[in-house]
Amino acid sequence: MAILLCKCGHFREVKSEYAGKSVICPQCKQSNTVHDTIQFLKKLVGMVKDKNRELESLKEQLALAESTESADVADSGDSMIGTRKLFEDVDIHNTTTLADPEQYRAIVKWMEQRGIRMEVNHQAIDTTGFFDEIAIQLGDGFETLKLVSNQIRYIHQKGYTNVKVTLSKYSEEQIAVVTNFCRQLYDYSFVSRYFYNKKERAVHMTLQTAPAIIRFFLGEWMEWFVFMKILNSFLERGITVSCLRSFHVTFPKGEKFEIDGFFLIGNEIPVCIECKTGEFRQDIKKFSTLRRKLNLDSKQFLVCVIGLNEAQMQGFSSMYDVTFANESNFLKHVSRLVP
Repeated sequence: MAILLCKCGHFREVKSEYAGKSVICPQCKQSNTVHDTIQFLKKLVGMVKDKNRELESLKEQLALAESTESADVADSGDSMIGTRKLFEDVDIHNTTTLADPEQYRAIVKWMEQRGIRMEVNHQAIDTTGFFDEIAIQLGDGFETLKLVSNQIRYIHQKGYTNVKVTLSKYSEEQIAVVTNFCRQLYDYSFVSRYFYNKKERAVHMTLQTAPAIIRFFLGEWMEWFVFMKILNSFLERGITVSCLRSFHVTFPKGEKFEIDGFFLIGNEIPVCIECKTGEFRQDIKKFSTLRRKLNLDSKQFLVCVIGLNEAQMQGFSSMYDVTFANESNFLKHVSRLVP
């Protein structure tokens, strides 16, 4: 079959023998050429492809224009508008938004201006798992829950899997806090088995042996806790901020460091965070070196160590060019940096 397509909009199929011939449109009485159906469809498909390519080209031009406009806004001192919008209506405890390059773009620029290369670990800022929730629960209730945390850490270090936490010296209120936390560990699969023996007042758990879980209890939980508490405090106060956790930097002369947490407040004020749940004294020199290479004021480099008392924090901060804090007062130190 062939096809008659008139400018007036009328079309119909006609016999193949009319292909290439001129016929009168029965509707408007104008003369039109009859097209071979296959050839007509090929031409039509070609036109559609051309239009699609043109459309994609226009889209690319529009995206480039928007990107350039965004960069211009950044250079004009308002680069955090996009970052602020990223956090609107977002549950920071269940999102991949933190791993969006736009979120930490200001930090990348800050580092590049100093000749520092970065290796970002997107998994370390993906909160769709449960690491951040358990870390906050552990950190907020550490005085009561440290018995559980320390015991799990000890068993992991020994290479065992069965944990028994005796609560005979705990009050009923403390036992409720501990058993609720351990139940959460089970619900979120941080442990594969959980049982509370009321008679002997003891929790029994079987630990997971996944590397990520082991690293969490060996100290990563503290990084999650400090990072999320600081981020949440900034967002609650409406302070714009870019942030990264557990990433590597390489300085111009090739020196490499891992950074536990980094915040750029208002696109201007950098804050570097290092966290320790165990022995930290052997790392003090490394912390001081990193602070100098980043060219930060001592107040902008925070070493958060579990269990430090007031005298230790003051003494260590005076002896070394970094600020020491513990799990209870690190937010107070960071808040002082905000104008």
